[in-house]
Amino acid sequence: MNLSIGLAGALDHGVLRELAPRVESLGFASLWLNDTSGGDSLAGLAVVASVTTTLGLGCGVIPVDRRPAGEILARMTELDLPEHRLSIGVGSGGPTDAIRRVGAAVDELRAGTSAVVVVGALGPRMRRLAAERADGVLLNWLDPAAAAATAQLRQDAGGAPCRSVLYVRTALDPAASPVLAAEAARYAGVPAYAANLARLGIHGLDAAIDGPAEFAERLPRYAAAVDEVVLRVITRHDSIDDLDRFLDAAAAAS
Repeated sequence: MNLSIGLAGALDHGVLRELAPRVESLGFASLWLNDTSGGDSLAGLAVVASVTTTLGLGCGVIPVDRRPAGEILARMTELDLPEHRLSIGVGSGGPTDAIRRVGAAVDELRAGTSAVVVVGALGPRMRRLAAERADGVLLNWLDPAAAAATAQLRQDAGGAPCRSVLYVRTALDPAASPVLAAEAARYAGVPAYAANLARLGIHGLDAAIDGPAEFAERLPRYAAAVDEVVLRVITRHDSIDDLDRFLDAAAAAS
């Protein structure tokens, strides 16, 4: 099972420095950080790279309306990120001219780096772009049945290699369940995500893992549907103790 960990890009670098070696030693494939206006995923990944040797590094995703491809490439060079371990995820960040903007960013990134380039995609048009022009797709908020979108991805890629990566919000501690519910409600309030959930006929929590029982039931189904499952860690406080407990529980149960 190609199982990875996803954390907040705004997480304190001291916590990342302490946590990343544990993620590697427990056998997870990669550590992914999301990119927000208050959290530079590339800077966080530079910290992770400095304390690990083989762990994959992923950012998911950088909105190209906020950080254009040229800026991303310059930042990668500035931070001296190891491209052979790196997956760069990009997304539109806004609906206006999204396909053209993301396509242009993908082309520029693939010309400027040997890192893997994946596209954050909700709808079929963006997934088709990912299949045809990028190295893969980063999926979000899909239930295990809907995650079978990988088959269409393979078809759209026309035989070219194309990786499917899926973020799954995951809470393993009952104390984190309200945090997970709030996260699902927040995304359901975003028009693009709300439309996609409606199109799939599911609710946000249908596309998440809440508790050990759901972990045991849903994780194998997710793993069978995509190339890489990223457990987007949901804890009560994001303290080092909470995060350590999550890693231990996830490693033991998988």
